[in-house]
Amino acid sequence: MQLDLGPDYRTEILRRMHGRLIEQFGRVIRPADKRRDPMWTLVQGVIGARAKTAVSNANADRLIAEYGTWERVAGAPVEQLRGHLQTATFPAMAAERLKACLNAIKTRCGKTSLDHLEPMETAEAMDWLETLPGIARKISAGIMNTSHFNRRALVLDSGHRRVVQRMGLVPAKADTTRAYDELMPLMPPEWTAEDLDEHHLLGKRLAQTICRPKRPDCPSCPVRADCETGSATESV
Repeated sequence: MQLDLGPDYRTEILRRMHGRLIEQFGRVIRPADKRRDPMWTLVQGVIGARAKTAVSNANADRLIAEYGTWERVAGAPVEQLRGHLQTATFPAMAAERLKACLNAIKTRCGKTSLDHLEPMETAEAMDWLETLPGIARKISAGIMNTSHFNRRALVLDSGHRRVVQRMGLVPAKADTTRAYDELMPLMPPEWTAEDLDEHHLLGKRLAQTICRPKRPDCPSCPVRADCETGSATESV
């Protein structure tokens, strides 16, 4: 017989974290008109390695404006795509991965569309996406959460992952997939897809401004009381 140990204490930490980050930064809610087509979201993710979001957004917009359809993007020569992705951090790699990914979708589905994911459970759809070239957990979660799919999936970039690792919510050496698998069962059950999106955006902002990779400003951190790393600095 398995004992019911009740809710995990980390769920309440996440609730407190969310509230304190809103107090610190204000609400960060994605407008409805910023939720894009799942294919656009996939493209933005594939070409966005180590690039600022605004740059990746502009590149995805430029590609669809230039070619008109993702089928035409898939059929374009890699050298041509690379020319349109010069502002990407790694233009050659972005072009090759994008072409491989789009052609894989076209081969499997008969067209460059993710419409077949709509009836799938979120985990099943993410598993399918992660079989594509260039798609790992951050991008698959982003497609499911921030696009028109609007599913309960937590996006984790390196900054947000650093925050939850320092807080002790996930193992210090967890990669994005393991961190996601640890965190999703802890998400407050009342949180919607939009809440998960805001939680990521708030965590990302904390990572950019206070919980930086080097010399984090722990004394200024609004979640220091619930952070293993921040609490440890009080006795130093």
